[in-house]
Amino acid sequence: SRSCACGETETREVPALGHNYEDGVCTECGHVRNPFVDVPEGEWYYEPVLWAVENGITNGTDATHFDPNGNCMRAVVVTFLWRAAGSPEPKTTENPFVDVLETDYFYKAVLWAVENGITNGMSADHFGPTAECNRAQVVTFLWRAKGSPKSETEVTFTDVQAGQFYTDAVAWAVENGITNGISATAFGVDGICNRAQVVTFLYRTYVK
Repeated sequence: SRSCACGETETREVPALGHNYEDGVCTECGHVRNPFVDVPEGEWYYEPVLWAVENGITNGTDATHFDPNGNCMRAVVVTFLWRAAGSPEPKTTENPFVDVLETDYFYKAVLWAVENGITNGMSADHFGPTAECNRAQVVTFLWRAKGSPKSETEVTFTDVQAGQFYTDAVAWAVENGITNGISATAFGVDGICNRAQVVTFLYRTYVK
């Protein structure tokens, strides 16, 4: 706002300047685009990590480390997914899980994921927030979050059998360039996903 000598006050919105990066540093505010010493430019996860941080999906594990190789737990994956979806408020306040407390950072993310059919608990009263997520689970969470779309791709991986909970999700992920197999013949369904892989899958789902 600004005031005139006559006593009148005018208030108006000023558009955000946005960042203007030169050599990774914003000339407008001094923000460092990539503060992480373990996320070097040129790595396949470089842009996904920066996108995730800039959009509030995740931070580093400290001010200068992202920990791209750190394994992702169920609580972390659903929280990343919830934030990528815009952090929607859950419609329900009913929480059946004894291992999910209202004070937990993942509380709303878990309720949202369950009510939208993205995942259930590991039992009726346990969500299993600290259980690590494998590739089959992560692509299935993503696929369900996108509405379980049909795929025209035929899966030929030897470790992806017909009728599994992840079969259609894997086909969708490959068809849409979200991830390929770990080799020409194997998807690697049991491989534990790390932080770099999860944010890359999210980036390819919501951006590319």
